[in-house]
Amino acid sequence: MNKILSILIPVYNEKEFVATLLQRVLDVELISGLKKELVIVDDNSTDGSDKLIEQFIQSKKELDIDFVYFRQPSNQGKGAAIREAIRIAKGDILIIQDADLEYNPGEYNKVISPILDGEADVVYGSRFLVSERRRILFFKHTLGNKFLTFLSNCFTDLNLSDMETGYKSFRASVVKTIPIRSNRFGFEPEITAKVAKRGFRIYEVPISYHGRTYQEGKKVGWKDGLQTLYIIIKYYFIDDIFEKSTGEHILYSMSHARKFSYWTFMQISPFVGERVLEVGSGLGTLTYQLIPREKFICTDINDSHLNLLHNQFNNRDYISINKLDITNKDHFKTLEEENLDTVICLNVLEHISDPIQALKNLRSLLKTDGRLILIVPNQPFLYCSLDKAVSHEKRYSVELLRDELEQAGFIIEKKWSFNKISCISWYINGKIFRRKYLSKIQLKIFNMSVWLFKIIDPFLPWGGLSLVVIAKKKII
Repeated sequence: MNKILSILIPVYNEKEFVATLLQRVLDVELISGLKKELVIVDDNSTDGSDKLIEQFIQSKKELDIDFVYFRQPSNQGKGAAIREAIRIAKGDILIIQDADLEYNPGEYNKVISPILDGEADVVYGSRFLVSERRRILFFKHTLGNKFLTFLSNCFTDLNLSDMETGYKSFRASVVKTIPIRSNRFGFEPEITAKVAKRGFRIYEVPISYHGRTYQEGKKVGWKDGLQTLYIIIKYYFIDDIFEKSTGEHILYSMSHARKFSYWTFMQISPFVGERVLEVGSGLGTLTYQLIPREKFICTDINDSHLNLLHNQFNNRDYISINKLDITNKDHFKTLEEENLDTVICLNVLEHISDPIQALKNLRSLLKTDGRLILIVPNQPFLYCSLDKAVSHEKRYSVELLRDELEQAGFIIEKKWSFNKISCISWYINGKIFRRKYLSKIQLKIFNMSVWLFKIIDPFLPWGGLSLVVIAKKKII
């Protein structure tokens, strides 16, 4: 089945240009057999643009092109129109096309090629890299763009040459997971800040630029420049980077608790062999501490996590990255010959509705004396709103976990719990106040205090928040 390129076209009072633009979009021949979907969002135009769009779509009914047209109930701005277009687009790759004629649709293939080649998640078409042609216009406007790009780069630690470019393309699986809050031209710095924080692979390619004057209808003004400054600073401090996914937000926040991550690593490091599979590698936070190894297989079920893992580890020959649903036997077929001595499954089993089958699948990958390293949430009585927010099916007791392991063909070699002091915070936040997440301040204080928690952990008389089990494959 051919992949689809969704072309997102926000329109506001572009009667003079919109029909010509739409025809140029239709005339483009896409590479790799891509099909086109035109997603047109009219931002409540008052000049008759909407009528022209409707007439154009009606005149092209015989073509094998998908048109999606939506008219905003009120004028909200370019960012709001793009947000709506992203929501309704059905394509595998999304590209933004302004309704004026400043950007050339004939360059779509150039802008999306890094995504099709598997190298990028996001591509910016830069007006300031060397290109064949570029209309020469306002020095002050160019200077403003370069200054805003410079400022954005300072806060995102990217080295873009053109943050404000109107040509941006995305994997759909990437951009649909990012919330867009800006209604006007603040979309550009906002999306830049968020793809940078998420760690996506960002590329730039040179594009031509046929800018227009304010007399010809250019809409960006000095007030938008001030808003851009505000947006750059705002999203440096605010981590609003996941759409409808509190669990992912917590995972991202915990990825910055590096001292706790190292504490976790120290719990399991003596038991890790040389041929390792890590279940649920997530953002790769623990992976960095577990490598190098003779063979290391990163896995996850989340496509955006897999893209990020490819970005971080694709230059290491001993690492492979696989999509893995541990309840699906078919996902294990390509891994059966890896001769693994260690499977690491940290904070994954509690999300699974059929953990015994998942454990059986993991057992099938281990050689005769192989080990399974598990960490699961401990203490069933602590199950609360925080667990529900991150989709925990349950919290484990030693007895329950032993029973599931034995049914799956494992015997427990060693077990212990750790992070005892956090049981108090978990109880207060989740059982008493019924919160669905831990604040950044709480996580920061926790991370700063790990050194103390490690010292007092052995002396506290109750079980820890996490249960660690080292299990060996039982010979049947």
